[in-house]
Amino acid sequence: MSKTARRPRPLAAYPRLNPPAVRRQLSAADLIDQTFLAYNAGRLREAARLFTGKMLPRDGFIGLSLTGALTPAGLGKSCLVPLMQAGFIDWIVSTGANLYHDLHYGLDMELRAGSPFLDDVALRRAGVIRIYDVLFDYNVLLDTDAFIRQVIQSPEFQRPMGTDEFHDRLGKYVCARGRRLGLRDSSVLATAHHCGIPVFTSSPGDSSIGMNVAAMALRDSRLQFDVNRDVNQSAAIVYLAKSTGHTSSVFILGGGSPKNFLLQTEPQIQEVMGIAENGHDYFLQCTDARPDTGGLSGATPSEAVSWGKVDPDTLPDCVVAYVDSTIALPLLTAYALSRAKPRRLKRLYDRRDAILERVRARYLAVGTVTKVRSSRSRAKLP
Repeated sequence: MSKTARRPRPLAAYPRLNPPAVRRQLSAADLIDQTFLAYNAGRLREAARLFTGKMLPRDGFIGLSLTGALTPAGLGKSCLVPLMQAGFIDWIVSTGANLYHDLHYGLDMELRAGSPFLDDVALRRAGVIRIYDVLFDYNVLLDTDAFIRQVIQSPEFQRPMGTDEFHDRLGKYVCARGRRLGLRDSSVLATAHHCGIPVFTSSPGDSSIGMNVAAMALRDSRLQFDVNRDVNQSAAIVYLAKSTGHTSSVFILGGGSPKNFLLQTEPQIQEVMGIAENGHDYFLQCTDARPDTGGLSGATPSEAVSWGKVDPDTLPDCVVAYVDSTIALPLLTAYALSRAKPRRLKRLYDRRDAILERVRARYLAVGTVTKVRSSRSRAKLP
């Protein structure tokens, strides 16, 4: 090799790590861009840029899944409500527990900052409930239960319905109570009703809301959750996005059943309904779980590709940030509100019947073609 020949520079494609000093009054968004450069901080910066740079633009559809006790800590009011109002979340799958504890804020009940090291026996005797370091009086549960039971006795609840419809109707009553109490922007369910955002629960019996609905069934309530409608309605939202040329993105906080329910929409479209599709376009997850123990519910984006849940062409843009959601969510919220303009609300709930009919018609059309092909194949058999 000639002495003057240049050696390959494999590092040239990678930016130099040379951050500025952190200064007073640095915004959260600038802090992420300038100093979150490596390890899990680097992944969180990638997540923030994915959210604002690819998931939000061009009116892309964004589904959020919510697990872990986030709303008791006030993260519904502080983070999710602003994201929803800005048009940055289009539909939600949540644990029932998060929606139940969201009601405490929507009904102006008191939750207190405590300690994880208190004597739980003493708390029990004093009638105090503890969620790690969040404390509240036992009457908060009783009063929230009473509110739910009072609401679902209304005639409009006396029939089967999807959880998105149930939550919208419940949110309407939370809105009304909030107006009487002089509250604003305090509840995820109330905001979802106001903004027309569908909210599903993948396991509706697994929460205090479901427990109250079950108890009222013993008093001849006719309310039942239509889980078939939930599965088809959520898939229909994703089909609407993809069939109209929009991207479909998933924003996953934690894991669990809501994560899979959010992701299974693509296998429902492709595998079960037989409609040609490529998977969700963008995948963003904040979690502290690991895949090697079987605990990373629904596993990594690359594994999700094998199920058809994620489009393989966009796999390099998928991000898993191994960060506690209670840390990641406020930072991502601050970043998004700083770096992206508010979007027009899609109000998917208001169009739920038409959205479902769109995928139903396509499914029936595909089924007709499949039956014809099957009949021709049988005719060729000896």
